[in-house]
Amino acid sequence: MNKESTIGFGISLLTGIIVGGVVAMLYAPKSGQETRRMLVKKTTEAIDAVKEKSSVVMDSVKDVAHEANRKGHAAVYAIRN
Repeated sequence: MNKESTIGFGISLLTGIIVGGVVAMLYAPKSGQETRRMLVKKTTEAIDAVKEKSSVVMDSVKDVAHEANRKGHAAVYAIRN
């Protein structure tokens, strides 16, 4: 499995978990106030998880871009010499 497929799978999995959690809470036999509190808590947790995952993805993208830049400079140097 390549990196893009892994990232896509992770994003899809996270989205499914969030949607499933929201649907489950909406149909839970709790009071509206309890459900709202739970939604706020779970939403905050989901946002934190997305921020963390996006940070990991951005770090990976930066690493790949840096490596591509390095290889590009090496190729130009090799061609010139």
